[in-house]
Amino acid sequence: MTIAENLQQIRTTLPETVTLVAVSKTKPVSDLTEAYESGQRIFGENKIQEMADKWEQMPKDIQWHMIGHVQTNKVKFMAPFVSLVHGVDSLKLLQEINKQAAKNNRVINCLLQLHIAEEETKFGLDEQELNDLIASEEFATMQNIQIQGVMGMATFTDNQEQVKKEFTHLKSIFDTLKGKNPVHCNLQTISMGMSGDYKLAIECGSTMVRIGSSIFGGR
Repeated sequence: MTIAENLQQIRTTLPETVTLVAVSKTKPVSDLTEAYESGQRIFGENKIQEMADKWEQMPKDIQWHMIGHVQTNKVKFMAPFVSLVHGVDSLKLLQEINKQAAKNNRVINCLLQLHIAEEETKFGLDEQELNDLIASEEFATMQNIQIQGVMGMATFTDNQEQVKKEFTHLKSIFDTLKGKNPVHCNLQTISMGMSGDYKLAIECGSTMVRIGSSIFGGR
């Protein structure tokens, strides 16, 4: 099937409340163009330099999402154009995004990445670190970021019950955070679910899914 057909098929499975991020990392601009021509406007990349290169080459109505782990020294390269940063996992990183956003006269939307998986390899804040960050004086003074929600990755396992438990946990953290109504927050996004588990993620409350291989084929 073509990229356009894949996209069409996936869209039929998504409720209107769920945003599709086409994960285009490592894929050539020609593949992204095919997706663009079939109506896709949100693309997710995991390397800032690759995303910046594609941004320069592609139409300017695309929303670029940074979905990978972010190194603070690379933030400046995406600050002029990035739409949403999914993987904010430290106060230090948030401070750098705020600083670079200010230099570009922008407010950059961010998701706080939470560690919900039982694997040690995944990045992310735990609940205590999340609460400490939101309550910190440093966070209160930031004028150029807005927290739009949370992001998490489930354990890479065939055990659907475990994945469901982790997704449900992320949804409950989001609900608790929303109840606190902290400053600099417009909480509406729960980014969870990828090609293999996005339907389960939606059942558990996801509002944004990151799908790559089911659209563009394997790596």
